[in-house]
Amino acid sequence: MTLLYEGKAKRIFSTNQENELRVEYKDEVTAGNGAKKDTMAGKGRLNNQITSIIFKYLQENGIESHFIKQLSETEQLVKPVKIIPLEVVVRNIASGSITKRLGFENGEVFREPLVEFFYKNDALNDPLITDDHVKLLNIASDEDIEILKSKALKINN
Repeated sequence: MTLLYEGKAKRIFSTNQENELRVEYKDEVTAGNGAKKDTMAGKGRLNNQITSIIFKYLQENGIESHFIKQLSETEQLVKPVKIIPLEVVVRNIASGSITKRLGFENGEVFREPLVEFFYKNDALNDPLITDDHVKLLNIASDEDIEILKSKALKINN
């Protein structure tokens, strides 16, 4: 197995199967986009348990993902995917950054779900971006954007 990627929370390894990868969740914790780092025993195990539960739930409810199965306390078997560096946020109620950005009252219920994209870029502090920004930065195609929105809203329902 070859290490293909190492991030703040996980490592990704090749396997002997072409269409499978192994994800190992780490015990490292970070804050401030990686500015502060520490180790927390058991964090990798908890992250693996939580994500395994979520991906199994999504599969059982018709939402396909990269998840194949949990391998151990800290490892999963997954399908290779194209990484799109976006965080997709669906808001039903005003809370957090949107109250500061746009002046909504905390707890205000939206008429319909709001889908927002944040560019996963530590150097830029993961800024909020529009569909047009996504296309200008060549992060994703129109089709990718529609799939992301559609899946996010389906999960939200």
